[in-house]
Amino acid sequence: MIIYQILPRLFGNANETRIPHGTRKQNGCGTMADITPKALKAIADLGATHVWYTGIIRHATGERNNPAITKGKAGSPYAITDYYDVHPDIAADEKNRMAEFEALVRRTHRAGLKVIMDFIPNHVARQYKSKAKPKGVRDLGQDDNPDWAFSPLNNFYYIPGQAFSMDKDLQGYEEYPAKVTGNDCFTAHPSEGDWYETVKLNYGVFYQGGGEKQFSPIPNTWIKMRDILLFWAGKGIDGLRVDMAEMVPVEFFEWAIPQIKQKYKKLIFIGECYDPARYWSYIRAGFDYLYDKVGMYDYLRGVTNRGWSAEGISSRWLERGEQLPHMLYFLENHDEQRIASGFFCGSGICAEPAMIVAAALTPNPLLIYMGQELGEKGMDYEGFSGIDGRTTIFDFWGVRSLQAWANHGKYDGAGLDEEQRQLRLFYQRLLCLKRDNRALREGKMYDLQYAQGEGYNRQRQFCFLRHVKGDLLLVIVNFDDRKVDLHVNIPTDAFVYLGLEGTTRAKMTDLLTGDSWDGPFTDTMPVTLSLNPWTGVILKVEKQ
Repeated sequence: MIIYQILPRLFGNANETRIPHGTRKQNGCGTMADITPKALKAIADLGATHVWYTGIIRHATGERNNPAITKGKAGSPYAITDYYDVHPDIAADEKNRMAEFEALVRRTHRAGLKVIMDFIPNHVARQYKSKAKPKGVRDLGQDDNPDWAFSPLNNFYYIPGQAFSMDKDLQGYEEYPAKVTGNDCFTAHPSEGDWYETVKLNYGVFYQGGGEKQFSPIPNTWIKMRDILLFWAGKGIDGLRVDMAEMVPVEFFEWAIPQIKQKYKKLIFIGECYDPARYWSYIRAGFDYLYDKVGMYDYLRGVTNRGWSAEGISSRWLERGEQLPHMLYFLENHDEQRIASGFFCGSGICAEPAMIVAAALTPNPLLIYMGQELGEKGMDYEGFSGIDGRTTIFDFWGVRSLQAWANHGKYDGAGLDEEQRQLRLFYQRLLCLKRDNRALREGKMYDLQYAQGEGYNRQRQFCFLRHVKGDLLLVIVNFDDRKVDLHVNIPTDAFVYLGLEGTTRAKMTDLLTGDSWDGPFTDTMPVTLSLNPWTGVILKVEKQ
């Protein structure tokens, strides 16, 4: 599974005005219609199997809602104002926005890709009000008693007797009593560092009462959120990426996910989770995959730009144990700093060895963020988002690398420079290998790092084998900033484990470049080769 994440508002926007804090009219806004069959074919040709559409559900914007409690002119895709509606800004015709989304799902499927969308269960926008909800559905908070700080009958948490306030002019916005802010901020006066644009949903946990769980009878919020899940699952999607899953009690997912999967058996759930101590509880609740942010992401970033030892990569996959097949690998997403930014390593090329490890080490699913394959720097001052190494999710903006690749809807890459073309070609070869090569897709992995000695720097190089009957790959990467001559040992145990006893010579072909050569392949003589700075090889080994 190779997921390509798209924020439609940015992906299809060809406007190059780029005024900081600019309006939709000034800076433009991509729509679902911009994600054409040509665009989807190009994404499939890159190697993707799934597309994650971010920002589909209607959310607050600085132009349609009170800007004092909205982050940026375009607003956060995670401050939902109507769970039953498609965001109007990304529709070519606002009145037909739901039909446009349904058409996008069909168009994506016709391109041979599957559809993932966000489900945001922990919080909603402060100005949440559903106008698109089905007949007979009661709105979130509609039946709440705001005099109760907590009740499992309420959909929100309240701070009775206090009005919502901040250290800025709220421009006429009034909220009394104040609702608890989305990042578990139990104060009527959140700071600008809090998720002040959102309010926390109440799943029956009495946080100020020692975390007491009142789950019987089933809290009203559980029922409402399950019905929202069923609504979107009914649109033909293939999966849901669940925002901040670990801020919602796992008991809700244990109750809801089986009900969803009973009706939509192939629907997958991906959880944004950062606490390894809680991974098993969410996997057992029905999550197919969880973010491996604090494991593989953090470590590969550390090896790439902080001088951490490549040898520690072995510990990162080993520590997950039986959880490993459930881990989603990535080096970028909308929350993280761009690889090519000045905050990460300044060039997309420098992360090639980390990407090879993330893609080839195990059969785990892999996530790519739009523009990552183009070396997008994310170093613009867009408005609400400053120069922080991230591509804004809060502002209307034109992303230069995406615009160069899209070439006004041709999606032929005509505007890319040579470095961008080469980087995208690297990603295409790597991702297609991960998708199509049987050894990478389902083969066993044998870590070779422990067997290396003289002529190999275990701090800056990493190597392993992937094997399935009839197909053997030797993967070697160089995290060093200089060219190295390597001697890679293949221990006797590896030959026994892989059933390769008796092999003495082999033809080795780098599947990333097509280069090939013959050489010794035995437990008594190392494989020798040279690697340029920040590169790697995936060698197909064929016994001679």
